[in-house]
Amino acid sequence: MQETRLDTARIRAARQVIDPVFLDTPLYRCEPLEPVLGCTVSIKLETANPVRSFKARGTEVVASLLADHGPRAVVCASAGNLGQALAWSGRGRGLDVTVVASRFATAAKLDRIRALGARLELVDGDHETARERAAAIARSDGIRLLEDSLDIETCEGAATIGLELVDGAPPFDAVLIALGGGALATGVGHVVKALAPGAEVICVQPLGAPAMTRSWRRRRVVTTESTDTIADGVAGRCPIPAVLDDLLLVADDAVLVREASIVTGMRMLLEHAGLVVEPSAALGIAALLEDRDRFAGRHVVTIVCGSNVDVAAYHRWVGAAPVHGP
Repeated sequence: MQETRLDTARIRAARQVIDPVFLDTPLYRCEPLEPVLGCTVSIKLETANPVRSFKARGTEVVASLLADHGPRAVVCASAGNLGQALAWSGRGRGLDVTVVASRFATAAKLDRIRALGARLELVDGDHETARERAAAIARSDGIRLLEDSLDIETCEGAATIGLELVDGAPPFDAVLIALGGGALATGVGHVVKALAPGAEVICVQPLGAPAMTRSWRRRRVVTTESTDTIADGVAGRCPIPAVLDDLLLVADDAVLVREASIVTGMRMLLEHAGLVVEPSAALGIAALLEDRDRFAGRHVVTIVCGSNVDVAAYHRWVGAAPVHGP
């Protein structure tokens, strides 16, 4: 495999600085999903932790470095999950954390960022507007800018999930990974390709937020003017070139799924797995629903990456008729 920016030795070392509460998350076969989906399905559950997403694996690495020998103030842009994770990691190490988010972000995520003690600045516009504002704050205040997916610590922290998959799962044929900025996909993809190269790495993104998938397919950065998806955690418009370069080396495929499939996936995870998840976490199930023939009879792992969801919106999404079969 050609070299990505990631390093497997550093990924193993990252486990030593990540709080154990975020490590060795549940990994199990979910048999009730299998009659509906037509394949063996294993779930890697990244929601049973204090910030209810995988993001703290990366922020723990960043915060550890800053606490040891960096500026003790840090700012990031976030759709909500990264901000919560950085606030949690920074609070435990005495760091001053600022999070910039769109005022249209999920209210529950914003409330939790505040509750964790971070300073929250809201901007008019989307996540790309928040990224611009966070960069401006870092320049003006002379503090660390944490850029999700670009900063290698976020990718290598997420990559520890890959180590747990390879070490803990029976052999699997494919792993389905939500694709947004790319930290999760490049991190897990790097480890899988290095240590379990026979498994497919398949990235999944909503049709309404296709920038990174289009970029992967065309092998160059493709931006979009807007996004239109309930999966706010993956709704970026401007892929980062260095992250795309990594993704091109580790991803076997990148697919786009419909909003209706995302909602059905959320409902199936509730009914058949007892899991309340945010839309981004249901992307893997959506991909299985939309291409049953591709995965028929195979063993597929899907990473359930977050459960920070607005309760009222969740009830609207999953409140339709339950899913009982194909």
